[in-house]
Amino acid sequence: MKQRQYINGLMALAVASVIFIVPFVYIFLMAAKTKQQASTLDFSWPQEWHFWANLVEVVQTRNYMLLLAYFNSTVITVGAVTLLVLFGAMVGYVLQRRPSAASRLVFGFVIAGLMIPPAVVPTIWVLQGLGLFKTLTGMILIQVAYGLSFSVLLFRSFIATVPRDLDEAALIDGAKPWQIFYRVVLPLLKPVTVTLIVVQSIAIFNDFTNPLYYLPGKENVTVQLTLFNFQSQFQSQFNLLFMNILLVTIPPLIVFIFFNRQIVAGMTAGAVKG
Repeated sequence: MKQRQYINGLMALAVASVIFIVPFVYIFLMAAKTKQQASTLDFSWPQEWHFWANLVEVVQTRNYMLLLAYFNSTVITVGAVTLLVLFGAMVGYVLQRRPSAASRLVFGFVIAGLMIPPAVVPTIWVLQGLGLFKTLTGMILIQVAYGLSFSVLLFRSFIATVPRDLDEAALIDGAKPWQIFYRVVLPLLKPVTVTLIVVQSIAIFNDFTNPLYYLPGKENVTVQLTLFNFQSQFQSQFNLLFMNILLVTIPPLIVFIFFNRQIVAGMTAGAVKG
């Protein structure tokens, strides 16, 4: 029985390696090749290593557009995730601890936010009316609006695992409602908070369609849009195109590698206990 489990584990690891590791190795090798060797698009070892030269050329393309894209994507990701954690925890706490007709109505809107697809044109009209179209602030609010339903559900499920006795004890000690949330409940939400930060950071950093719709303009480019902008320029230079893909892929990959255990722990705790 143990031998069969061992063999099944090795087979699963081999399949996962083929699916996830081999494509990344291919991208890395292509990014290190010369223009002539990369044009064949074959899976081979580079005859000459031009990794650093390709890296410098991609970074310097179009007046360091990639660095600007990293800055914009970082600002959008940090701003949106901060608001998602704050609002998601507060709304999830109220929905879990204060059951009422109004809470059920709000929860219905939260579920609708997960099921109803976003409407691009009306959203653009709203952003234009608020003067937030083509701005990083508007993009941050868009990401918050699209990710808030998931955040609320995740926090609501996890808060159900926090005993109500803690709230009641703090209330008896004279704590106000906001003190109960910030000083008692919120510190206990670290697992689900880390999960939300990692999941939403990767999703927002890798987002392509929303910045394409709501954030036009060269000064507002994000990391995923650099692939779209550089595609025509690098169509005959696959080594530079794959270098760009590698630079865009590495940050989310590093985050996922270091925090994958926290992601699983937060999701499992919220799902099983809730």
